[in-house]
Amino acid sequence: MPWDKKFEELLRGYLPFLDADAPLEADTDLRISGLDSLGAVELLGALENAYAVRFVNEALSLDTFATPAVLWETMTRMRRTAA
Repeated sequence: MPWDKKFEELLRGYLPFLDADAPLEADTDLRISGLDSLGAVELLGALENAYAVRFVNEALSLDTFATPAVLWETMTRMRRTAA
């Protein structure tokens, strides 16, 4: 898995349809797992606070929140850009 434990714990908190014992795969569909638009906004704030990163406007799309891998890569890119 390309992400850290904190990311997975935060993300799982917004995925009510993903069983606690089910693996969070890189290509898990976050919408099918229960991430809705309000959850995406709340998750965005939680990630920004936890990782001291700001998502820029072009990263604020449904595509960014499609899978854990895409979300982690976008956040990692935002962190590198800010550094």
